[in-house]
Amino acid sequence: MIFETHRLHPPLEQLIESVFHFKHFKPDHSIERVVPTGHIFILFELDDMPRNTFDNETLEPNAVFTGAWVSGMHRNYISISAHQDSEMFVIQFKPFGAYPFLHLPVDTLNERVIPGAHIIDGELLTLREQLKASEDSQGKFQLAEQWLLQRFDETLAPPQELLDFIAQLQTQPAGKYREISHSYPNSQKHLIDQFRKFVGLTPKYYQRILRFNDILQRIQQKQNISWSEVAYQCGFSDQSHFIKEFKHFSGFNPQEFIQLALNQDEPNFFPLDR
Repeated sequence: MIFETHRLHPPLEQLIESVFHFKHFKPDHSIERVVPTGHIFILFELDDMPRNTFDNETLEPNAVFTGAWVSGMHRNYISISAHQDSEMFVIQFKPFGAYPFLHLPVDTLNERVIPGAHIIDGELLTLREQLKASEDSQGKFQLAEQWLLQRFDETLAPPQELLDFIAQLQTQPAGKYREISHSYPNSQKHLIDQFRKFVGLTPKYYQRILRFNDILQRIQQKQNISWSEVAYQCGFSDQSHFIKEFKHFSGFNPQEFIQLALNQDEPNFFPLDR
């Protein structure tokens, strides 16, 4: 398998988490569950294989995507297809980073996977053809970086007070949310409005996603797990609340998650039919 990432430079690196290209991916499953990470993605398939999303309960296909698409901010897990010998190119925005490039409030993308033909005047499909024609990863990265720089609108960049607030959420314990929220220099209504515009979620819900991903990191590759200790470390007041929150974001209760050895896989992608 080929997996390449690209180091971005200012101003892109402040707003984009990663850009990566993979080829000859050979998963041992065909459907996987993706849990929310607090990011928005632009995805390009470069192998001419349609991708599906599935009903989370029945696992019946409910949509087909080809070429390019945008995956907005999701509050819960989604089920997607995984393909043999696949090739994709992905742009992953930081939680606050998509608005200056997509030029629309990101809460309008919530809970949606949007075909490339239906957003930003079909530019994504044109870029996809250019990416596909480029022979190597570095050429693809250069094309993507040029496109991102052309799309970047500095006037739509998030304000510094919002960035400072998000940085606190990302680094401070969940139990300090009230203290952090009171540190914001404007009103709470202003904070919520800014979050919906730039992040797509409320601050509190975004923090819940951060905490769930912290749980996944703590148990990744672990053999012996004390769930009560993990719950305490992540700021849960009782075990029942912890279990409810874990199942809300993953679809599994903690014990089932370990029995299926899902903590041995990638921390945000869980095979459903292996």
